[in-house]
Amino acid sequence: MRVLGVDPGLTRCGVGVVEGVAGRPLTMVGVGVVRTPPDAELSHRLLAVEQGLEQWLDEHRPEFVAVERVFSQHNVSTVMGTAQASAVAMLCAARRGIPVALHTPSEVKAAVTGTGRADKAQVGAMVTRLLRLSSPPKPADAADALALAICHIWRAPAQNRLQQAVAEHTAHKTAPGTARRTAHATKGRTA
Repeated sequence: MRVLGVDPGLTRCGVGVVEGVAGRPLTMVGVGVVRTPPDAELSHRLLAVEQGLEQWLDEHRPEFVAVERVFSQHNVSTVMGTAQASAVAMLCAARRGIPVALHTPSEVKAAVTGTGRADKAQVGAMVTRLLRLSSPPKPADAADALALAICHIWRAPAQNRLQQAVAEHTAHKTAPGTARRTAHATKGRTA
């Protein structure tokens, strides 16, 4: 499985590609940051993020895109920029038919470090260890993007099994009732 992790942001949008499967050693394919100038117009910044992400998608051809789920902070302007960059990442993936998964920061931290309260240094250290890198990726946005990809690779099989079980349960639960309603409706029409 090849996953592009995106740590959304307008000034620095972290991107990282990881390949592998749960239970086996993972490999970093690429890591970086898409940067935009803070003094540029918002529309131009979003276009630059889109163009940068498109280059990563062209170059690395991921099977999945994992994006950090935006959560409420005290600084509304920061949340807005992050949400806008997140939407651009989802749009780029959707345009290509690539499935998108959203993971909260605490999910990612818990998956990579074992605790949802880990700080950036702990996440960077674990990403370095898990991917067998010589040093932590810089800046932290890049390490966070790799952590998102790792989280998705590890969590996707369980999430897929859970979704499949829910779908099967829902289908099983509704199928008999649907048959009874159809039989009753048919009986009423023939009388």
